[in-house]
This record gives sequence, structure tokens and C-alpha cells, in this order.
Amino acid sequence: MKKVISSLFGILFALLFTLAFATPQSAIAQDHVVAPSDIQRDVAASSSARQKNQAQLENFVFSPEAQRAMKSAHLDASQVKNAIPNLNDEELADLSARSEKAQEDFSAGKMSNRDLIIILLAVVALILIIVAVR
Repeated sequence: MKKVISSLFGILFALLFTLAFATPQSAIAQDHVVAPSDIQRDVAASSSARQKNQAQLENFVFSPEAQRAMKSAHLDASQVKNAIPNLNDEELADLSARSEKAQEDFSAGKMSNRDLIIILLAVVALILIIVAVR
């Protein structure tokens, strides 16, 4: 009985070994759904967008008007500077777009300096709240 079981294992092993090497490699190695070059391009685009959004938000938050407003509100600019990189991509994009719109409206004369300062302080507070909640 032991000899029969041993023979069956031997035959099974030989069969599996043969199938492993007889199967074409193209059947084993499936193509990726997304090409690595596409992934690399998407990562580069995402990184570029994040850098652009971060630069926009930092320019808004660290403008001379913003520095004066934060100082008068007793807010620590270094705390804000350290918090901005901790925002996720969606939060960063949203706050960047809002700050860009506020700057455009201010430049076009659609809002006063006081309005810009209020928006700025709200953005700074939102940045600090988002990072503190995490």
C-alpha cells in the first residue's frame, strides 16, 4: 500500500512538474491592466498638481497682508507653515482654489482689504483645524 501511495505521489509530482514547464510563459504572466508608464505619468502629474497647489496656498498665507493679519490675531506663522504639507491632496486643492479666487477678487477690486484679511484668517484657521483633528 505504501508503495502505491508513493508511486501516485511520484506520478503526480512528475505531472505537475511537466505542466509547470510545458505551459507557455505568456499564459502565466498576465499583462498589467495599467501600464507602468501610465502609472508613472499619473504620479508625476499628481505630484506636480500638489506642488502647484501648495505653492499657491503658501503664497496666499505668507503674503505681507497675511503676515500682518496673523500677527494681529496672535497666530503662529510657523505652525501654519508646518501644517500646510500635512493637508491631503483634496484639502490642499480646495484651499488653494479658494485662496486663488480670493486673490483674484481682491485684485479686481471685488473685495476690500478687510474682506481679504477675514478670508485669509478663515483659511489659516481651517488649515490648523484640519491638521489638529488628525
